[in-house]
Amino acid sequence: MFWKDKVVFLTGASSGIGEALAMAMAKSGATLGLLARREELLKKLADRCEQYGGLARCFAVDVTDANAVAAAAESLRNEFGKIDILIANAGIGGNNSETRSLNSEAVAKVININLLGAVNAVSAVLPAMLENKSGQLVAVSSLAGFRGLPKSAAYSASKAGMTAFFESVRLDVQSKGVSVTIIQPGFIKTPLTSGRTNKMPFLMELEDSIPLFLRAIERRVKFAAFPWQLASIVRLGRIFPAWLYDRIAGRASFRE
Repeated sequence: MFWKDKVVFLTGASSGIGEALAMAMAKSGATLGLLARREELLKKLADRCEQYGGLARCFAVDVTDANAVAAAAESLRNEFGKIDILIANAGIGGNNSETRSLNSEAVAKVININLLGAVNAVSAVLPAMLENKSGQLVAVSSLAGFRGLPKSAAYSASKAGMTAFFESVRLDVQSKGVSVTIIQPGFIKTPLTSGRTNKMPFLMELEDSIPLFLRAIERRVKFAAFPWQLASIVRLGRIFPAWLYDRIAGRASFRE
């Protein structure tokens, strides 16, 4: 019954993890504010969510537009009286030649969407949560944020920043009725990981990952990382000295 009548503000809702989360929450009776840039996909998703028994509202908004994100959150609150949960999920991989060659505009795009887009979403919902002394902020970060990875400078930086940002926010708000959950998945089969020729370690099917996301949110855990095999390896890598980490991680080619 956790999701029944919960009002959820979900960014990056139109495909991949966001789409799958939306449908799963709708089946459990959630009220959804679906935010993404692609309006046609959002409307189709909203229709499916309502067929499953949830309520859904669409906001065709770019997360990098702080004013538009704030207006979407305000619209959702005005209609339903509150926002119980923010799921900051919007993100891009930056797996292209411009980003890998560290073109400044390409790198900025990844960071603006993945990190500052999440900041915009938090800014849009947190003041009302603090006023109500109730709410939950959820960050969909990544295991790629633990340490730098080859051909992933922009993505790793954006996810490391996202993790640190939400952890810092947690320290500020956890005594004021607002919980913060940081979810750090590994490789999941979505449009974000499609088109790669090399094998991704411990690649998860999307439908297998969604219960893990939901469980972490329902239990309001501070951190959740999966799959456990890859999460264990990545955590171990954090304590490696630089020379050993470089030797091991430098051979990775899963971004190709």
